[in-house]
Amino acid sequence: MAQSHFLALLSRMKYIERWALMRSSRPENLSEHSLEVALIAHMLCVIGNVRHGRTLDAERAALIALYHDASEIITGDMPTPVKYHDGRIRDAYRAVERGAEERLLDALPEDLRPAFEDVFWPAEGAGDDELYLRRLVKAADKVSALIKCVDEARSGNTEFESAGKTCRAAVEEMASELPEVADFMSEFLPSYGATLDELL
Repeated sequence: MAQSHFLALLSRMKYIERWALMRSSRPENLSEHSLEVALIAHMLCVIGNVRHGRTLDAERAALIALYHDASEIITGDMPTPVKYHDGRIRDAYRAVERGAEERLLDALPEDLRPAFEDVFWPAEGAGDDELYLRRLVKAADKVSALIKCVDEARSGNTEFESAGKTCRAAVEEMASELPEVADFMSEFLPSYGATLDELL
């Protein structure tokens, strides 16, 4: 049996530092970010199922979230202001990102690849629940960025002030369309940045 480098590649998420253009009071790596996005995405789906009559697979959302930025193992973290500066850069980066995802998937044994393609990309003809779930994963990604800004502000770092305003505006816009995000913002977000003594 041939060796597979897939998991060894994924283990390198801990070496990819986020917020490269910013001075952080505490660095954040891709591995930490992916875990946080998975926790938030799972919670958003649970909220959707319990409170809003949805039938979302919360465990699947967590799994998709764990892999959502895996391509950055190869590409590095492209700062949001650069990535979305204009349509040409955004489209070019999406093509690079897709190529990196293909390269990661090529590291899998052929018989296992289909199970992971289904995580990286929505299947053709994916149903409404799957597409909605993926919107919640994207929202969780943005909420995680906002949490980073809240943490930095709480530690007295003004470097993240502008990013915090941008992230909050984006999350609030998502919350206007996704009631799960609105619930999360009112019930869970306020606790972030508090000390352990305050939380307990």
